[in-house]
Amino acid sequence: MKFLLAFSAISAGLSVLLGALAAHALKEYFGPESLSYFGTAVEYQMIHSVAILAFATLYNKLKNVWLLWGARCFAAGIIFFSGSLYVLALTDITWIGPVTPLGGLFLVSGWVCLLVAAYEYDN
Repeated sequence: MKFLLAFSAISAGLSVLLGALAAHALKEYFGPESLSYFGTAVEYQMIHSVAILAFATLYNKLKNVWLLWGARCFAAGIIFFSGSLYVLALTDITWIGPVTPLGGLFLVSGWVCLLVAAYEYDN
C-alpha cells in the first residue's frame, strides 16, 4: 500500500508539472495534435492518480482486495496510457501508439475492480 500511495503522490505532482510545461513551454514548439495528446495524458494521469489515493484509503478501511487490484490497474494504466501519449506527443516514435489502448484497458479494469468491490461490500 505504501508503494501505491507514493506512486499516487509522485504521479499527481508530475501531472501538475507536465501540465504547466505544456501550457507554457511546449505550445511554442509543438502542433495542436501533439499538444492534444499531451493534454489528454496529463488529464488522465491526474484523475487516476487521485483515484489511486481514494482506492488506497478505501482499502485501508474495507480491506477488499479488489480495491488493491483496482489501484494497481490504475498505476499500470497511467504508465501505459499516459506514458505512450507523452512519447507520441514528444517524439517521432509512432510504433508506441498501440500501447495506448492497452493502458486504457488497465484504466477501465481499475473501475471494474471498484464495481466488484462495491458488489461485495457488506455493511
